[in-house]
Amino acid sequence: MKTKDGLGLLGIAFFFLGALPCVCQSPANRPQEISVHARQAQEFLKQQRPDLAIPEFRAIVALDPNNVDARGNLGVLLFFQGDYPAAIPQLRTALRLRPTLWRLLALLGMAERRTGSKSALADLEKAFPKLQEEKIQIEAGMELIEIHTAAGDLDKAAAIVSTLRNLYPTNVEVLYASYRIHSDLASEAMLSLSLVAPNSARMHQVMAHELEKHGDNEAAIRNYREALKLDPTLPGLHFELAEMLNGSSVAAEQQAAEGEYKAALSANQFDERSEFRLGDISSRRGDTQEAFAHYSRAVQLQPNDAEANIGLAKALMLMNQPEKAEPLLQRAVQLDPTSAAAHFRLSTLYRQAGRTADATRELEEYQKYKAMKEKLQDIYRDMRVKPAKQEGEETDVRQ
Repeated sequence: MKTKDGLGLLGIAFFFLGALPCVCQSPANRPQEISVHARQAQEFLKQQRPDLAIPEFRAIVALDPNNVDARGNLGVLLFFQGDYPAAIPQLRTALRLRPTLWRLLALLGMAERRTGSKSALADLEKAFPKLQEEKIQIEAGMELIEIHTAAGDLDKAAAIVSTLRNLYPTNVEVLYASYRIHSDLASEAMLSLSLVAPNSARMHQVMAHELEKHGDNEAAIRNYREALKLDPTLPGLHFELAEMLNGSSVAAEQQAAEGEYKAALSANQFDERSEFRLGDISSRRGDTQEAFAHYSRAVQLQPNDAEANIGLAKALMLMNQPEKAEPLLQRAVQLDPTSAAAHFRLSTLYRQAGRTADATRELEEYQKYKAMKEKLQDIYRDMRVKPAKQEGEETDVRQ
């Protein structure tokens, strides 16, 4: 996989250039000639003329075949010139002389892959865990991902993606690779399930997920209900159906959602998300005490659920207990700094307390994150894909 910015990796290449010590084993009359070629090569590199530096390094290698510096530099420059067949022997020789040059080993693996060599996988797998610099680590990882994907070994590709995401969570190329690999894994799993158990409850559940993703809520609800007929005890199924019903525009389905959340709690008394949703339902119909009980239980079950903290704070504000609501909202912002609802409610609370500066700051944060989420909604709408439901999502946080 080539980088979008070839000069970025060329910059990495220049890290090698002149960085390795010369190992001169030439007769006494040769060191001066080698030194002249080395100085000239460095001068050409300063001028951004690798094409002129290459002959100088070739001359050093002819004079001193065991010069690691010259071999490595020559291999790197040939690699970035796209001359992979010529780069490979130079890189291999440098690595034979000094096996722990991990960046050179990564470049060797990339060159081998691009020339169809079977050694590419082994060399890249050996180098990848040892790399430290971001650009070459990502590049080597992407090469490994492509090799594993082409071989149909998606689990190994996913492992590399996971490593890269942990190291570089905001890198666009890494995020895209993660999306592709996990999409492929999901498709593979769905196909396997359809072959192994085409009429199972799990198959209907998968179908419901896919239909919901593409906005066909009516068909998704049918498949959830069919899954429940086949296996009423399937973990999480009542909650997933309840989520679909709760988001429906049909009043009867919205009413049915409450029963499904309660069924989910009957099956699993520690189902925090169902407890939280019941709090939302109670809040919508104006039963603050019942909402408070459900939200309190949700926070007890999962103290690190930002939306549950917001729900409980909302109930406390309605019960005229702002001093108890404030730490919950601050905790919610800690857990999820992008929560527009938490920032808005903090702004309201601070305004009521006469803390104008704090209220203004929180209102600005609310407006920023609200605009950001609206933009994401527009992107999903353009793709005609239903976005994942935001936990604790409110139609109007000002209410």
